[in-house]
Amino acid sequence: MECRRCPRLVEWRERVAREKVRRYVNDVYWGRPVPAFGRPESALIIIGLAPAAHGGNRTGRIFTGDRSGDWLFEALHRFGFANQAISVNKDDGLTVHDVLITAVARCAPPDNKPLPVELNNCREYLVRELQLATRKKIVLTLGQVAFHSFLKIWREFAGFQPDRQLAFCHGGEWNLPGGIVLIASYHPSQQNTQTGKLTRPMFHDVLRRAREILSARS
Repeated sequence: MECRRCPRLVEWRERVAREKVRRYVNDVYWGRPVPAFGRPESALIIIGLAPAAHGGNRTGRIFTGDRSGDWLFEALHRFGFANQAISVNKDDGLTVHDVLITAVARCAPPDNKPLPVELNNCREYLVRELQLATRKKIVLTLGQVAFHSFLKIWREFAGFQPDRQLAFCHGGEWNLPGGIVLIASYHPSQQNTQTGKLTRPMFHDVLRRAREILSARS
């Protein structure tokens, strides 16, 4: 995967890959757009914000090698969506089951804040993944940006026009046309986890709910 549409993101991802940080000084950074992880025919689609500068931008796998990924893969393993709870690098043996993990932006943004024009430039990748995910039953969005980005796509893609504006809230659950269930969660970023805005039990609850829905439909 290669893309250079966003000069700010290209400059940042490549500078981070060159300059590194001390703890990863011996690592060879990926430094390019980070693809989705998992299989497109999965029932559960998880949408995050963007790769972390020293996480996915370093390892080349979304949510791998950073604190957010530690939370995500621990929860996925707990509820049977991953074969192990730890994700360190692309060669660590991790596999996921019936889940596709993706993001609204594919390059690491400065301060973890992609600009609206950058999200729009990246939009076609998520649209295509949703089109290919013909077996999707649940979409789990991590954070408000992912939540609103998905809804914008879904309104256009599926002609979904809700009677009222859907408001983001952790643990929110909505039945969308076509039998899709949308679940919202706070993003497992350090900003949320270290402040207690998102706790392990809260995060487990949304993955537990996803498992319950899929088990009821199997």
